[in-house]
Amino acid sequence: MMKRTVSILLLLMILVSAVCCDSPKAKKYSITEFKYKCTEYASMRPEEIVASLSLEQKAAQMVMPAVYNVDPDQMKENDYGSILSTVGSIDAASWRSVVDEYQNAALLSDAGIPYLYGQDDVHGVNYCLNAVYFPHNIGQGAANDEELAYLVGLITADEAKLCHMLWNYSPCIAQSEDPRWGRTYESYGSDLETITKLSVAYTKGLIDGGLVVCAKHYLADGNVAYNTGEKGDPAMLIDRGDAKLSDDEINAILKVYQSQIDAGVQTIMISHSSLNGVKMHENKAYIMKLKDEMGFEGFIVSDWESVQHISGSSYREQVITSINAGIDMLMEVERFDEAKQIIIDAVKSGEISEERLNDAITRIIKVKKEAELFEDPFLEKAVTKQKETGSSEYRKIAEKLVEKSLVLLKNDSDVLPLKEGTKVYITGPAADDASVQCGGWTIEWNGSSQKKIAGVTTIRNAFERYAKEYGITVITDRRKAQNADVVLLCVGEQAYAEWNGDTADLELCGALGLPDNTKAIEETKKLGKPIVACIIAGRNVIINPKDFDDWDSVVMCYLPGSEGKGISDVLCGCANFTGKLPSPWYGSIDQIGTDESFLERGYGLSYGSEFQPKKEPDTVSEQNAETSFYKHICLHAAAAWCER
Repeated sequence: MMKRTVSILLLLMILVSAVCCDSPKAKKYSITEFKYKCTEYASMRPEEIVASLSLEQKAAQMVMPAVYNVDPDQMKENDYGSILSTVGSIDAASWRSVVDEYQNAALLSDAGIPYLYGQDDVHGVNYCLNAVYFPHNIGQGAANDEELAYLVGLITADEAKLCHMLWNYSPCIAQSEDPRWGRTYESYGSDLETITKLSVAYTKGLIDGGLVVCAKHYLADGNVAYNTGEKGDPAMLIDRGDAKLSDDEINAILKVYQSQIDAGVQTIMISHSSLNGVKMHENKAYIMKLKDEMGFEGFIVSDWESVQHISGSSYREQVITSINAGIDMLMEVERFDEAKQIIIDAVKSGEISEERLNDAITRIIKVKKEAELFEDPFLEKAVTKQKETGSSEYRKIAEKLVEKSLVLLKNDSDVLPLKEGTKVYITGPAADDASVQCGGWTIEWNGSSQKKIAGVTTIRNAFERYAKEYGITVITDRRKAQNADVVLLCVGEQAYAEWNGDTADLELCGALGLPDNTKAIEETKKLGKPIVACIIAGRNVIINPKDFDDWDSVVMCYLPGSEGKGISDVLCGCANFTGKLPSPWYGSIDQIGTDESFLERGYGLSYGSEFQPKKEPDTVSEQNAETSFYKHICLHAAAAWCER
């Protein structure tokens, strides 16, 4: 505990120097300022580099601690292969300081091998303040636009490089079958062809942008059965459960991974889940299929501490089993040193062969070589299109993706698009909440704990900011609601990630619905006005049929991310609806897994063929937070780590 506290305090010092000064004073490292050993490696083949390393140095390359569990001194002593996770709510400049501090330490180690910083940038660089946060994958599946998927990858890469984070744990290429699964929104939907098309385009964008890509979670993570979730503390309803699949079904999913390999994906992450009763982290037959049959030349990484959930009478046995099954790098965020020592001892005892060890290290070094980390570990030569995250150009592209992701479920009496001169009362718990709008994996794992996020334009923000250009009047005061012509009701789900999103009821007003959904729905009914309902959720939630009947128009927005203007533009007639449901919309729990549904996959209305869009207002970027705001957020985050 003391070691961890010291690490956090050192990290706090880095953040304070980078963020809390009026002018940037964080140390900038350069490959030219010191004769780093990595410059000698630059001209060597991966096999030659591996041959020069000791057993201890090789084992260190195979483990990955969380950033808050190590300090730069430990990195200098051990030279771990990778570091992951987040240090709190910070901007790109602060990220560069953190990543480079550890990189300098790695390069000064005896091994001198540069490390990879890994992060789940699953819908943009979502742990960086004032970055562009795209719609989550389920919304991108509704948009079904390859060109935009490629641009999402390219832009994510550009902004990630501004943070010096080169390894992105994305794309998630799960096939979502049961919407009760808490990771449904991380999937492009239920159709494997769509998943393949969009994920390959995105991967190509990331690679062309200069990132190391990680397809996940291998294999069949979205096909797990309800009530088979991983047991223990916490107990899970469906996440990390067991997928019972036939050979034909497995082969269909394998084709998605083959497409990723053919596209050049450099790393693949193993799933927490089981396939036909066997935990994937010990499923040697399918892990080795990637290397022996599918032509995968990158390295395979475990998921967060998942090694600890496979069979085995001891942690030692679990580590050895996972390595021998074909996993090359272990994401053991707490027990990394223990795992490292187990690898060393197992190689000496012959329980892990030197051939298996060298295969793992060669693959890791090869990926780092191809990422040019040996030549440019501090990204001094890296080219980015933008100088800062959150540019207007990138936000406009995200807006376009939001527009195309919206699915019109109902539009009685042609309430939409909103006509010029309309007075609109905007209400509901999702109308002005950036955390709800962006969902999980945004600033924090389960989503931001704050309703306001720097750089995010909420739905209400967008309507208010562009009301004059739209020709409408916006009302937000409940006391003046009777003056409105139309009510815009924004309801949805709480932000969540992974098993925290597993749900038994799947209802809009159920356990994971926003607490004020029911109240807002009832209040809008009493107004007696036409209602346009916008649903902000990570999946097709079950809606009370009476509520659906009472609403004149219903729009599924999924989790649109930072650009609320994409929603206001479509609702005000600046663009047509083109989004289609990426998965069936079930009307009840009983319909899940059957051919019955409330709405079929591919459903989605539009304004019609005769619709003529009006001119969109020019985008006005959300103002960057003031330096004092960043100070507060950064210090608050660091203080929270210290308390832990």
